[in-house]
Amino acid sequence: MPLSSSTPGSAAATAHGSFDLVLKGGSVVLPDATVVTDVYVRDGLIAAIGGQGKAARELDCTGLTILPGVIDTQVHFREPGATENEDLESGSRAAVLGGVTGVFEMPNTKPTTSTPEAVADKLARARNRMWCDHAFYVGATVDNADQCGELEKLPGTAGIKVFMGSSTGNLLVSEDDMLERVLRSGLRRVAIHAEDEARLKERMDERVEGDPSSHPVWRDDETALRATTRALRLARKTGRRVHILHITTPQELALISQHRDIASSELTPQHLTLAGEDAYARLGTLAQMNPPIRSGAHRDGLWHWMSQGMPDVIGSDHAPHSLEAKGKPYPASPSGMPGVQTLLPLMLNHVANNRLTLRRLVDLTSAGPQRLFGLVRKGRIAVGYDADFSIVDLKARWTIEQSWLASKCGWSPFTGETLMGRPVGTIIRGNQVMWEGTLADKAIGAPLKFDMTDRPSA
Repeated sequence: MPLSSSTPGSAAATAHGSFDLVLKGGSVVLPDATVVTDVYVRDGLIAAIGGQGKAARELDCTGLTILPGVIDTQVHFREPGATENEDLESGSRAAVLGGVTGVFEMPNTKPTTSTPEAVADKLARARNRMWCDHAFYVGATVDNADQCGELEKLPGTAGIKVFMGSSTGNLLVSEDDMLERVLRSGLRRVAIHAEDEARLKERMDERVEGDPSSHPVWRDDETALRATTRALRLARKTGRRVHILHITTPQELALISQHRDIASSELTPQHLTLAGEDAYARLGTLAQMNPPIRSGAHRDGLWHWMSQGMPDVIGSDHAPHSLEAKGKPYPASPSGMPGVQTLLPLMLNHVANNRLTLRRLVDLTSAGPQRLFGLVRKGRIAVGYDADFSIVDLKARWTIEQSWLASKCGWSPFTGETLMGRPVGTIIRGNQVMWEGTLADKAIGAPLKFDMTDRPSA
């Protein structure tokens, strides 16, 4: 096919034949401006922005805001091994109902996602079942540390994930020599759960039976800071880029700010929204996650660093457990809470409350993931990129109700919360996957592509 170029909205662009879909009259968040215009789609790609043209389908977006597709870079969908809590179908259904178009799924399943066979198994399970586009992390282990460079090249993988603190099976990489071996094997950015395992073991007596508010006392600030410090030191030693997940302390962000050439960072909506003084009294073990919900002062400190240009991305750390399991008395109760469906609504509410701008949110949830991880044709509204859109009503005031939640676990720490800003539609590669809470007839999620693992089509 001959290649041609034209300016979006020009006569050349509008005369370029008919389109499959047009999003009409929405407020479109482009890389350099937000404008009310039409967006045309052909063959799953953005074909023109502005101008006039004929399309087989028209979607009226008047009064709505069209964001680049939101990518949640940390979810646990529990398949295989714990599908009573979640699976790839139900978790991705929750994602698209919340306006999320792509996810990076974590490896602490049973069996763990730590071999080529396990990655292939997950990709096969996802086919025709996952509603959103997806990639799977490979977990670093004591057995595969020196093979991580090959494992990260597998198609459909988001890279290597390291658990420095307690995790499933043999995924724990708690010693510096083992972590250094992982960092020396491969080139892609390594995602790290940074809690110091030795300190966790030392402080287990800090847990108070039946009192989940002791969770952040046990897993204290020093537990997180010590692990992050170790990870940064080894990243500097090996020259490998690292990505520190779900940061909970301002001290960590201050430290990472001095190492932006080798380190990126993630915050969760939960840690930006909840404060321990209220959350544990009100929610009990439903507020229990790792790293923990900390104090209001910690939360405010995270927001300070948000204003300083940290972090790089927002991820939900969606980690569902059944109400039955969460109902066990602390510390027998498992850590983790659902979050993929509420990621965008919570962050839109923070935009409404002037905690951050809409453009900053787009950078955290679309452009940021693309930039950090080398996603192909994702992360912005631009001609030639995938036609992925998260369409929202910024003026909608609504309440999160139980009936809206799609996760198998059946609960959210935010049920009953009234928010400003609501996901209305989810478009993935030009397919209308969700509109006004109604799903399409079938799931069309496909593996995400990355610069370092996928060759261009011939």
